[in-house]
Amino acid sequence: MLLRRLEDCDEFIAGDLTRLREILHPDKLGIDIHYSLAHATLPPGRASQPHYLYSSEVYYILSGKGIMHINSQNEQVEEGSTIFIPPKSIQYIENTGSQDLVFLCIVDPAWKKEDEIVL
Repeated sequence: MLLRRLEDCDEFIAGDLTRLREILHPDKLGIDIHYSLAHATLPPGRASQPHYLYSSEVYYILSGKGIMHINSQNEQVEEGSTIFIPPKSIQYIENTGSQDLVFLCIVDPAWKKEDEIVL
């Protein structure tokens, strides 16, 4: 069994300017999975930097509200929203609420720095 607690995962500022904690990554934990899982936080009034990945991505909103931008589409998101982001889609998310926007990011195949292009 592998058990990870969020508070035990180092926080860092990602290339898109969200605060991230990597929970699961096959390269860092030596586990046999093909995806990575991260916990992201974006303060009120802020937006992540437009970027795209060569991998697909899923966001699951844990708390807060905002607007998800994928290519030319924009949708309101809130707690309980799940967003699929196809590979090579220009994307960013903005926090339109008064509290942190908190979400999980699943990247498949697992996130690699060289697979993310920040615009």
